[in-house]
Amino acid sequence: MKGSTYRRCSCRDPKTGKELGTSCPKRNSRNHCTYSIRQELPPREDGSRRSFARGGYGSLKAAQAGLDHVRALLGLAEADDPEGIELIGEMLAEVSREKTPLPDVEETRRRLKAGQDLIGSLTVSEWLDRWLAGKRIRKSGLNRYETDIRVHLKPRIGHRRLDRLRVSHLSEMFTAIADANAEILEQNAQRRAAVEELATVPWKGAENRARRKAMKAAIDAMPPFRRVTGPATRLHVKATLRAALNDAIGQQIITFNPAAHVEIDPVRKPKALVWTDERVAKWRKTGEKPSPVMVWTPEQTGAFLDFAAEDRLYAMWHLIAFRGLRRGEACGQPWSETNLDTHSLTVSSQLVQDGWEVEASEPKTDSGFRVVALDDYTVEVLKRHRERQDADREEWASAWVETGLVFTQEDGSWLHPGKVTDFFERLVATSGLPPIRLHDLRHGAATLMLAAGVDVKVVSDTLGHSDTRITRDIYQSVLPHVGKSAAEATAKLVPLQRKAEAEKARKAAKKAKQAAKAQAKGKKKDEQKKPKK
Repeated sequence: MKGSTYRRCSCRDPKTGKELGTSCPKRNSRNHCTYSIRQELPPREDGSRRSFARGGYGSLKAAQAGLDHVRALLGLAEADDPEGIELIGEMLAEVSREKTPLPDVEETRRRLKAGQDLIGSLTVSEWLDRWLAGKRIRKSGLNRYETDIRVHLKPRIGHRRLDRLRVSHLSEMFTAIADANAEILEQNAQRRAAVEELATVPWKGAENRARRKAMKAAIDAMPPFRRVTGPATRLHVKATLRAALNDAIGQQIITFNPAAHVEIDPVRKPKALVWTDERVAKWRKTGEKPSPVMVWTPEQTGAFLDFAAEDRLYAMWHLIAFRGLRRGEACGQPWSETNLDTHSLTVSSQLVQDGWEVEASEPKTDSGFRVVALDDYTVEVLKRHRERQDADREEWASAWVETGLVFTQEDGSWLHPGKVTDFFERLVATSGLPPIRLHDLRHGAATLMLAAGVDVKVVSDTLGHSDTRITRDIYQSVLPHVGKSAAEATAKLVPLQRKAEAEKARKAAKKAKQAAKAQAKGKKKDEQKKPKK
């Protein structure tokens, strides 16, 4: 295809405004004119001609290098590849039209072979918008993705080209988040100190009032209290970006996912601890919980259920405490999937809270769909609950809302999961027992099953976990008496000579003590038998 370089003068006649071209008196000056190139491109599909044109080169050598660059790009498509020829032609026409830099030859070759866009001008922000618009998941999941994208990803890396996103860019992003956290903590501390100092200033007196006014103005000028971006949120931001980039790879837009290789601080999940007597005593004294995740002992669980026996939602607390249903699963459990005759229920739906709105949804994963066996007493509890619900239905008559759910409000309508949590927390506070979250009842159910010797696979299936490792890592809190029994059983396996001698000495001492006690007792009897003088 034809191509050429040529010299061009852009000077114009001051009277007519037309370019002087070859008649410019300064044309022969060495540095006056610039050089331009023009290269014929493959014709369009309709047969019309098109070309690549670019000017502004400072020398003939630079212009020739630019023309060679264009021809090298044209040579990437084989003669028997009409699709590749069309893609190259369209790319060069767009580069000429938009006056953007010529793309790298080797990068274009790689993109052409991979079937990717040859221009590669898509930004991270543009791709995230396109990716999010195509997601077909429940609203709460979409909102979480949208928050990660809006708050963290777009402001920090949204301007970068998608195909040029690197691991180093993501490392810089998470470093910036950590720096922002440090700044937020410092500002929160300053504001808190100012608020505490303001509380110490008396209200009476003109001088004090003036001081309080000045301090309030200073506090108003400070940044408001803000939350830091914690480890779990950072991990979720990484997961969101990784999922989006994986889809970009699947659509052959990019070939490498930097989010899969960036390293961030690991998230340490809090371990569940049991409310032992010592921990309860410390809590009553200081009001501090040893861990965010606390589990009641069997005795404490029994005390709570006895205390809540007359509560309208007692059957829900009982079911979660013994069978480990999630809050949303319990709220969304229908009677049609609850078979009291066969002592089982099928978890197939749930109520999901998004902000304060509630929607019905299927379980999040395949393992969430499961059949849960019920013991005899739990069946009796649910039967009594059903009788009470039938009585409510009759009382409300035509105003009754027929949802078909096991646990409802007084009029039969949905229970709001957030309100259920509030009900539970108030009930626990009134009972006087050490505090746990509603979800910790689920922890307790798993712990009780494991302590009772139930196989971990059965426990995992009952809870709806996809892997038994999740059950072991999260829910295997050891109850005190179980740990003591395990320790004694382990100690008996190792024959220690010193241990045997100590045990022998202990038994001898015990025997001697018993003999001395018997002798003293016999002596006392003899003294009582002696006649009084």
